[in-house]
Amino acid sequence: MFWFLMVAMVVVIAAVTLAVLSSGDGTGAPATGGLRDVQPDRPADPLPLDRPLAPADLIRVRLPVAPRGYRMAEVDDVLDRVAAELAERDARIADLRHLLEQARNEAAQRGGDRD
Repeated sequence: MFWFLMVAMVVVIAAVTLAVLSSGDGTGAPATGGLRDVQPDRPADPLPLDRPLAPADLIRVRLPVAPRGYRMAEVDDVLDRVAAELAERDARIADLRHLLEQARNEAAQRGGDRD
């Protein structure tokens, strides 16, 4: 019985090895002579450079995964960009609120001058 199991195991290992080596890529198809192109490990940055970020842009972001999680540099780049644009928007909102308050004050003064 022992020898039968040993022979069966050798036959199975040989069959698997032959199947993998005959195709070159493990698919069972004849080898085409060369390696397939690999997918880049960092997808193209989906964040637009020509306009401010929109919520949909952030929803589409897919950060590349490294063996131990996300790549810190990639995450830091995205977060830095989002933080900079949010700070710019906050400053612009503050400026617009200040201008609106000035316009309201001037309108109130003009309205008071007419009395």
